[in-house]
Amino acid sequence: MRSIVWFRGKDLRVADHGPLASAAAVGEVIPLFVLDPFFFAPERAQGLPHRMQFLLASLVSLEANLAHLGSRLLVVPGRSVEVLPRLAAAWKADQVLAHRWVEPFARERDRRVDEALARAGIAFRLFEGETLLPPGSVRNGQGGMFRVFTPFARACGAKLDLEPALPAPRSLPPVPGDIRADTVPIPSPQALGLAPNPRLQAGGERAAHQRLKAFLEAALADYGVGRDRMDLPGTSRLSADLKFGTLSVRALWQAVAAAGAGESGRRYLNELLWREFSHHLLWEWPEVLERPFRPAFEGFPWREDEAAWEAWTEGRTGYPVVDAAARQLKSEGFVHNRARMVAASFLTKHLLLDYRPGEAHYLRWLTDGDWAANNAGWQWCAGCGCDAQPWFRIFNPTSQGLKFDPEGAYVRRWVPELADCPTAFIHEPWKAPQAVRQRLDYPEPIVDHAFARERFLATAKGHLGPGAP
Repeated sequence: MRSIVWFRGKDLRVADHGPLASAAAVGEVIPLFVLDPFFFAPERAQGLPHRMQFLLASLVSLEANLAHLGSRLLVVPGRSVEVLPRLAAAWKADQVLAHRWVEPFARERDRRVDEALARAGIAFRLFEGETLLPPGSVRNGQGGMFRVFTPFARACGAKLDLEPALPAPRSLPPVPGDIRADTVPIPSPQALGLAPNPRLQAGGERAAHQRLKAFLEAALADYGVGRDRMDLPGTSRLSADLKFGTLSVRALWQAVAAAGAGESGRRYLNELLWREFSHHLLWEWPEVLERPFRPAFEGFPWREDEAAWEAWTEGRTGYPVVDAAARQLKSEGFVHNRARMVAASFLTKHLLLDYRPGEAHYLRWLTDGDWAANNAGWQWCAGCGCDAQPWFRIFNPTSQGLKFDPEGAYVRRWVPELADCPTAFIHEPWKAPQAVRQRLDYPEPIVDHAFARERFLATAKGHLGPGAP
């Protein structure tokens, strides 16, 4: 049997790759990646520079891994819905194998490809792999999707009987000699108009496994506490690897479960279930990418304040943790999760600005920018999402900094104006003596915390009603 294995940007690996293993088991294998202009047109690529750099590096790694196994990656430019059916017919493929995506635009792409392949008598098989369990398979007692995380996680635990992660193939058959295609080299970042950023994580399957090994050895045991500390390397930094599939979520789950890290290990697996929850939510309610999950938030009277928006995106709000998050985002394409929550809460509740531009801003700059997880996180912080934090809970950026960055190391790294600020004032520099404040050259807070809190609560009560949950 002749199979096209369609690598699509979320499965850039050779280990635990169902389509690749299935194709290799039945005959000829044609690994293919399509440079679709939806992502790879220069103007589109420049709108997601950090993700694209990681993706290109991971593609280069995949190409090398396939070559090492005796195969090669065919890279073809064009629109996937046109290229796939055309090549599958020209190459006389029996089937096209790929991993499923949960996003609505990807589901429409797959529907169109499936229809075109079916007309040519070619099978199109989608494998699970982006999530631990197939989207739509975890249901409540009424047969619907859960709206609260805890019972969803409990139901996942009852269903989660994972097969062992597949090892990488020992070898692959060479691409058949009769295959002809107008292949192109994997583009460099510069070819797409991107300036390479040396501060980003390295992409690729080997780098992912190195990060996993480092996490298991150095940070997992203390993850239960370290995960919230912005000043410590207490997280796995594997989010981009899950996003691009340089490491499968199944392999990660099994590695952590086997490590025997007690409560810290259970806390980490719970975070993987939050990721699972976000993907199942998007599968069930694709409209959340456009509107709030909670209908009561439709038409919420968000303010319009361009100066406040610019201060938030550029990291000059006068609140050190908020500003550190803004600068870390643009500098290295990553923001510590605690800082993400503080920054998102500040935008939506202190500044009373719509969460959707904030969500889009993060999706633009994050290396691990994932539609499902990013949307769920932003709606959670704004109070309008599924199982969100209560709308009346408002993070105090000062107390968050004092608790989770006690010496100010995170702030000093990303806000160099405050490098010499006395620790006593690092999270509230406006309270420092006048001489210190003049030396720091750091802005005053753009809004008072107490005022902002009362303004948001009054606005939300007016829109949602006094009895709103």
